[in-house]
Amino acid sequence: MRGHIGAGKDRGMEMAVIGFIGLGNMGLPMASNLVRAGHEVRGYDTSPDARDAAVARGVRIMAEAPHAATGCAAVITMLPSGAAVRAVYAEASGVLRAAPADCLMIDCSTIDVESACAAHAMAGQAGKRSIDAPVSGGVGGAAAATLTFMAGGTDDAFGAARPVLAAMGARVVHCGAAGAGQAAKICNNMILGISMIAVSEAFALADRLGLSRQALFDVAANSSGQCWSLTSYCPVPGPVPASPANHGYRPGFAAALMLKDLSLSQAAAAQSGAVTELGAHAMRLYRDFIEAGHGGDDFSAIFRMIAERSVS
Repeated sequence: MRGHIGAGKDRGMEMAVIGFIGLGNMGLPMASNLVRAGHEVRGYDTSPDARDAAVARGVRIMAEAPHAATGCAAVITMLPSGAAVRAVYAEASGVLRAAPADCLMIDCSTIDVESACAAHAMAGQAGKRSIDAPVSGGVGGAAAATLTFMAGGTDDAFGAARPVLAAMGARVVHCGAAGAGQAAKICNNMILGISMIAVSEAFALADRLGLSRQALFDVAANSSGQCWSLTSYCPVPGPVPASPANHGYRPGFAAALMLKDLSLSQAAAAQSGAVTELGAHAMRLYRDFIEAGHGGDDFSAIFRMIAERSVS
């Protein structure tokens, strides 16, 4: 095996062979950044288009998922659901068996806390270190290697994973024990979903009152209404040139993914006994938006539904 994952410096680690399972909209640019950092990346995805795109980015595509783990210092998964992660970690998949004894398992998917803890348990039973490390930053952050990673796992596993994650992101935060990364992700995205709705409602109200959108932006961006959903990702065209609102609401973070994260937050709230009334309402609004056919739009496009509901 070429290279070894140890504590290392964030961007100065020895080059290594890294497996990457899940080369979709987020996984592909993340794997590409590992290639750019000098690592050999052995990838696997069920989609032929994803595999072809990965080859063009320098990823060595393997015929089966276990082959992507053979001889690797670390295996990263970026998958759409807890069930998919459990399936890869299950004994029947052969991935944990194929990975070397000292291989580090890193799951960057956004999934439920229960599935994340189950994946940790399966890795532990196979004698492997593991972390859950979901990301924030969307496709743009994945491409630019500016993601924030929220990690859960032991200090030893986090120390080993940190240099790998640093090649794909700007911030790597150790949130606690197994599952803590997923807990941080769903709490953060619940805030995001709620705040985007609040900003959208404020602009819809401003429109009805005859207040210009730029005037509202100039006031709120420099006073108590300031938040990321306003100043970095403004949901109306004009004030923030880089926001999806100025680009036809093409997704940096699709509405369907926001609904997924809000649904995860509400499942966790129900399981833990937390009362999250605004989170529940945000989930219902995003479900309405997606049922109207907008799951592929950026999540900030919910402004259009809110504004339409304001028209008598």
